[in-house]
Amino acid sequence: MDDPKPRKITDEKVALAKAEHYCAYQERAQQEVRDKLYEWGLWTDGVENIIAQLITGNYLNEERFAKAYAQGKFRQKGWGRIKIKQGLKLKKVPDVLIKKALQTIDADDYLQTLQKVLAKKTSTIKETTTYKRHYKLQQYAMSRGYEADLINDVLKASDL
Repeated sequence: MDDPKPRKITDEKVALAKAEHYCAYQERAQQEVRDKLYEWGLWTDGVENIIAQLITGNYLNEERFAKAYAQGKFRQKGWGRIKIKQGLKLKKVPDVLIKKALQTIDADDYLQTLQKVLAKKTSTIKETTTYKRHYKLQQYAMSRGYEADLINDVLKASDL
């Protein structure tokens, strides 16, 4: 019969092996791994020791994670810089690394993605008044994490 509560891990070596697998599966933020280790029932000393070993073994790298996160959210979900930055802050990534990660997003690709997002949304908006349509498009693009001034520039330049 399945145990409703997951078994706690008390052996640090077992936890390290499991954490290595957890980090090898996909890029992780330090805070994600730390939370997972606490969830497994480890104590503070053990958690910090395992985090240090994961960093030494190159299983855990905040800069690599931040860049992968930024690229993934931008390419897969079409998120803007603001939303990506918020997501990284929630994962407790340092500001310096957030800045580096956001710099990996190509400016031309960023502009093209914003144009695609707005063009796709335009087809779903029934509003006939140009002012109201632009307002709805701007609100939508801002909810996706794009900067207001950039949205305005794109809307002025296009006939959406």
